Amino acid sequence: MKTTTPTLLLALFAIFNSELSTAFAQGSLTPPGAPAATMKTLSQIEPRTPISSAPFTITSRGSYYLTTNLTVSSATAININTNDVTLDLNGFTISSTEANPLGIGIGINNFPLRNIRIFNGHIRGSVTNNNGVYMGPGFATGIAGAPESTLISHVTVTGCLNEGISLSGESTTVESCTVQTVGHFGIWAATVNDCSVIDCGNDAIIADNAFNSRGESYAGLGISCLVSAMNCYGRSGSMAGIFATMTQNCWGISTNAVGLSAFTVQNSYGYSYTAAGLNANNVQNCYGICAGSDYGLYSAYTAIGCYGQSGTGIGLSAIVANNCVGSSSGTAIQATIGIGCYAVAGTNIITNKYNMP
Repeated sequence: MKTTTPTLLLALFAIFNSELSTAFAQGSLTPPGAPAATMKTLSQIEPRTPISSAPFTITSRGSYYLTTNLTVSSATAININTNDVTLDLNGFTISSTEANPLGIGIGINNFPLRNIRIFNGHIRGSVTNNNGVYMGPGFATGIAGAPESTLISHVTVTGCLNEGISLSGESTTVESCTVQTVGHFGIWAATVNDCSVIDCGNDAIIADNAFNSRGESYAGLGISCLVSAMNCYGRSGSMAGIFATMTQNCWGISTNAVGLSAFTVQNSYGYSYTAAGLNANNVQNCYGICAGSDYGLYSAYTAIGCYGQSGTGIGLSAIVANNCVGSSSGTAIQATIGIGCYAVAGTNIITNKYNMP
């Protein structure tokens, strides 16, 4: 015996029920118009210009990114010749094998360009330091130019014959960058933040203001600031470790010159093997040591709560010294006014007004 399917029963019931039968009526099968595009263009998916070979010259404003490591055998790898450019190195490395380095990793040309940003990658040569002589193949300079309103961030530069990152224009910032083994300047910019520069033939860091940075030079200044160095460490083989108008919470070390030299110093430390450990007009809560025959701590005007030590020279010298300790096998303390000061292992204590050990 055959059974009636549910579909057949529903169809028969619809014949006798007009309301149910209209529920199965079909609409118009004619489409309302041509179907719209649903695919995205390449510029919508990746609205930047890829760079996959070098040399490469940027002549149009916009955003660019590396797709691979780039190597050149001569000349400059990437030239930026226009304003408003963002260059993402995308974690890749730009390198050079030029035997006599003349080229630049990234050159910012046509002075004065504005609004340039370069970030997230590496520039590498093979220059080495042989007892103060920098030589070998690679780039002459990692990044160079005189742009304005420019930011370089999270870039490493190594093994360049001349300079690491050199930006001589106004309103330039280099942050979170590392430079190592360059024959001349390490980083030169208006503002330097959170950077580390070591093994430079000349000044490691040159800036108007430097913050939370480290600069070590073979023969130049460790850190040189026109205005201020804050929370920095500077070291030099033959010049001042730190030289600035104002320093705060800084360390300056030098082998043959002043460890730390500034107009105003607070909560700072200076050390030198042969010259003054710390030399400033105003110092406060500071510590200066000279291992040789120069001043441990020298202040032209005021020293407050400070300690100075020298091997055979003057431990502490100031016009005004307050709550200070001087140590030297020569003159421990030399001051026009010394209040609450104490000499350690010194042969002489010279004050012109007060001495209250």
